[in-house]
Amino acid sequence: MSFFNNKYARIVTVFLLLQGLVFYAVGLRAETTPSLAPLASLPGLLGGWQLYKDVKIDKETLDILKADDVLNRIYINPEGASSAFLFVAFFKTQRNNQAPHSPKNCLPANGYEPIESGHIQVAVPGRAEPIEINRYLTVRGEEKSVTLYWYQSHDRVIAGEFSARIWLIADSIRYHRSDTSLVKVVVPVRDNDAAAATNTAIEFVKAVFAPLSSQLPT
Repeated sequence: MSFFNNKYARIVTVFLLLQGLVFYAVGLRAETTPSLAPLASLPGLLGGWQLYKDVKIDKETLDILKADDVLNRIYINPEGASSAFLFVAFFKTQRNNQAPHSPKNCLPANGYEPIESGHIQVAVPGRAEPIEINRYLTVRGEEKSVTLYWYQSHDRVIAGEFSARIWLIADSIRYHRSDTSLVKVVVPVRDNDAAAATNTAIEFVKAVFAPLSSQLPT
């Protein structure tokens, strides 16, 4: 099928052109960049989950991320039977080539082969409706893991990358803001039980969501 006969390709092209025009127009105006409490001030105790370790990110990776603040931690549950990796990257602006890197691109690039992907809904404290987030099951060698991730902007939770770009355009026009955060939770799969790992990740999301949201700009 040729490019011009591909409806999806035409839609994406028009969208990218529109995004470019909007960013050019918005770029002529001053942008509002919100302040943020350091992500490192996130509590070490989250609903029973205890901070186990802050994991340092090397400078090369940080230079690629171009985030304004990053959190990379391991939490364990009270019994020590389960662990959850928490990664948060906050961007004050998405101008100047700053933007979250989609785990759907980063994980395969680091050798994690996707097995399953889709959206799930999680009921979290403080929300009348469940949030919709991504679930990604990957394998690398003999290791499997479940990754739950989402984009969070202005107290809004977004699962899809395309939807995140749409909201970016809308927020740039309405509020002169393009700040956003990528939140990622990773839980190793034990005994080949992906369902159990998913449930563990969901429980951790429930514990971390409200404390983290209180630190992110609204």
